[in-house]
Amino acid sequence: MDDHYKHTNEAKKVKLRNHLLDSKKEKRRWIFLITILSFFLSASLTFISSRMLQGSHILISFTIVTIIIIINIAFDIIGTAVTAADEAPFHAMASRKVYGAKRAIRLVRNADKVSNFCNDVVGDICGVISGAASAYIVLRIASLGVRLDVAVIDILMTGSVAAFTVGGKALGKSIAISESNNIIYRVAIVIRFIEDKLKFIMLKKK
Repeated sequence: MDDHYKHTNEAKKVKLRNHLLDSKKEKRRWIFLITILSFFLSASLTFISSRMLQGSHILISFTIVTIIIIINIAFDIIGTAVTAADEAPFHAMASRKVYGAKRAIRLVRNADKVSNFCNDVVGDICGVISGAASAYIVLRIASLGVRLDVAVIDILMTGSVAAFTVGGKALGKSIAISESNNIIYRVAIVIRFIEDKLKFIMLKKK
């Protein structure tokens, strides 16, 4: 009786150890993947934005910076919403075969990874790009011969970008927490729609 009890405990310990090892391996894979993805995303988006900014009108440059700020805020909302969302309603929707419900469940179950990608990866990349774009706009304004010190223009531009980003995120977080399930469901619908379109294109090529 005692031998069987000890054996059961040892088996549980082995299972727990294996589970911890698997979770560690998965975390390492995710860290490696997200690091590589961050590099390529940052490099490609910086290249695209710098190409778009070069020789563009100053109003277009302001528009590009505004779009980057909006993207930053939007992904921050998604990253916050996924951590606050409740999985149970999506299971009820999935049982009724509601479009996008299964994708919503997957998002909530991988909330840590989704939040990491949206808040950290996209957020940091957008922050870097908006900073570089702001510096470019400052140089463009200075080259127009505006009677203002470059340092003053730089302070005003940097302060404006930071204020809109932080203010937008603050407003977005309150919306994300109160409307978390609705936001995640809408994101899930978009993901499902893109997946369906890609499948259709792949089948068409065959």
